[in-house]
Amino acid sequence: MTGTHTVSAEEVAGEFARRYGRPPEGVWGAPGRVNLIGEHTDYVGGYVLPVALPNRTLAAVRRRFDGRLVFASTMTDEVVEVALDELAPGTVKGWAAYPAGVVWALHTAGHDVVGTEVLVSGDVPVGSGLSSSAALECSVGLALAELSGLTLGRPELALLCQQAENTFVGMPSGVMDQMASLCCSEGYALFLDCRSLHAESVPFAIADQGLVLLVIDTRAPHRLVDGGYADRRMSATEAAIALGVASLRDVSREDLPDALGRLDERLRPRARHVVTENARVLVTVDLMRAGDYASVGQLMNMSHASLRDDYEVSSPELDTAVDAALQAGALGARMTGGGFGGCAIALLRHDRREQVERAVRDAYTERGFDEPRFFPATASAGAHREAP
Repeated sequence: MTGTHTVSAEEVAGEFARRYGRPPEGVWGAPGRVNLIGEHTDYVGGYVLPVALPNRTLAAVRRRFDGRLVFASTMTDEVVEVALDELAPGTVKGWAAYPAGVVWALHTAGHDVVGTEVLVSGDVPVGSGLSSSAALECSVGLALAELSGLTLGRPELALLCQQAENTFVGMPSGVMDQMASLCCSEGYALFLDCRSLHAESVPFAIADQGLVLLVIDTRAPHRLVDGGYADRRMSATEAAIALGVASLRDVSREDLPDALGRLDERLRPRARHVVTENARVLVTVDLMRAGDYASVGQLMNMSHASLRDDYEVSSPELDTAVDAALQAGALGARMTGGGFGGCAIALLRHDRREQVERAVRDAYTERGFDEPRFFPATASAGAHREAP
């Protein structure tokens, strides 16, 4: 995994013309993301700090005016066709539910969308916790918005893409992934308040300091719809109700001891993670602006420990990757994404990269895990049109 496109926009356009018999009206690309810190905080309206990856999902799109939707992918022979007026949650399954859900969300919101032909491709690893689903939603969503002449702001489009994933697909995710895919800038992390959707770009030019953010794909399947993610989200809601607040976002770090004393044993560690993770994001932003990445690494370590012990969303593969990276000299390491498999990230000096990768591989061999994959995460641009 290199972080470069496995296929170009021009190649996708050519494949679209071969399959559909006419060229697309354009090709749009949207990136996956890694989250530096702020995990399982977006759905309580908390704070997150993602960066967009160079890995992108490309969508070649052309309108059609017979009320039909056709979805195809270079990664499968499956072609999914459905009538626009028949779209409803549950009518489309598998990967095509994500772009179909975006059409449904736009249509349900009262936007004038027509039938569409779509061909998707790209190199965001699927099932690795790098937000391949949001990249798919946002590439198609941006294409439809532009082709339909909709005057949607990026945050509004992100919310519609989130609605597609929540309601049409049935995955109760927060809005971080879609906001990162649509709103990130090259060379910057996105400091996002998930309640107000206020976003600030924070410089993330770590190469200037001789650092690299290494993504470690554990190759352990990242399964969120199986129930673990929904269970954690429900726990956060139950804790907020028990404390009499709108969400755990409203519990400060200073209020935490009293709040924990009012919760039962099951909810106590869940609330502790969310409240302390929100606080860690705020401190991390200040440290990044000051260029203190050694301290940022320490907060990454604290975040992983909290996700592992309090929120219980890590996995043996993730823990092994984090522990091995730290033992090999990484400044900090943590799981990224919803957990239960997927990817870890490690912040390290560039000259330690080979040593860290070797240590993680050796640890995986010793544990009998599949060999991990590695690639550097460079802060990249959000979704945009890539070809006419």
